Amino acid sequence: MQMHSPKEIIDINMSGAVNKANLRLSKMMVLGILAGMFIALGGVTSQSASHAILNVSIAKLAAGAVFPIGLLMIVLVGGELFTGNCLMIMATMDKQIRFKRFMRNLIGVFFANIIGALFIAILVFFSGNLDMSGGALGGYAINVAVEKVSHTVVRGIASGFLCNLFVCMAVLKGAAAKEVAGKIQATWFPIFAFVICGFEHIVANMYFIPIGLMAKTNPLYVEQAEAIYGVTAEKLATLTYANMWGNFIPVTIGNILGGVFIGILLYFVNVHADKMPESKHNL
Repeated sequence: MQMHSPKEIIDINMSGAVNKANLRLSKMMVLGILAGMFIALGGVTSQSASHAILNVSIAKLAAGAVFPIGLLMIVLVGGELFTGNCLMIMATMDKQIRFKRFMRNLIGVFFANIIGALFIAILVFFSGNLDMSGGALGGYAINVAVEKVSHTVVRGIASGFLCNLFVCMAVLKGAAAKEVAGKIQATWFPIFAFVICGFEHIVANMYFIPIGLMAKTNPLYVEQAEAIYGVTAEKLATLTYANMWGNFIPVTIGNILGGVFIGILLYFVNVHADKMPESKHNL
C-alpha cells in the first residue's frame, strides 16, 4: 500500500488549510452543513446498532464499528469539520494563513456543523427510527443525552481533548494513504478507538443531545429510558437546552486544545525543526 511520508502529510494538510482559509463564506457554510449531517448520520447508525446491547463493552464495540462512516464520508466526498479543522494551526504557524482566517473558518464551520447535525436529528425524530425495539432506541437516545449533560466542565475539556487527538490523527492518516482503500482503513481505526473510550466529540454531540431532547417529548421513549436504562425523573429534568450548552462549551474547548496541541507538535517535528540552523540541531 502506497503512502506519503509524515513530512508530506503535514505539507498536504497545510496546503489544504490554505484552501479552507480562502473558501467563500457560502461554500464554507454548505460544506460545514454537509459535514454536520455526515457525522450525525454516523451517530444515527451507531445508536441504532448498539442500543439493545446491555453489555457496555460490546455496545461500544458495535457503536465504534459503524460510527466512522461519518468521517469517511467527509474524507472521501468532502466537508468542513470543526474538529479536524483545528489542524489549520499548522498552516497558521507556518505563516501560510493569517490567524483571523483560521478563526473565521473555525467559527463559521462550528455553526454550520450545528445546522447540519440538527437537520438530521429532526429528520430522524420524525422518521420513526427511534421506535426501533418498541421505543427502546428512543429511550437510549435520552439516556445518552442525559449522561452527556451531566459531565463536569473538567471532564468535558479532558474528554474533548483526548477525542480530538484521535480525530486529528484519523484526518492525517487518511491523507497519508494514496488509495481509497487505504484512506478508509487509516481513517476508521482512530475513530473506532475514541468511540470505544467514550470521549466527547462536539459535532457528534450536536446530534446526540438534540435527539435526546426531542425524544424526551415522547412518553413512550421516556418510559423506556426509565425501564431499561434507569433514567429517573430527576435525571430527565437535567436534560435541558441550557445544560446542552453546558456540555457544548467545555467539549468545544477540549476539542480545540487537543487539535491545536497535536498540530503544534507535528508542525514542530516535521517543519519547524528542519528550518532551524544546523548548529541548533546539535545543541
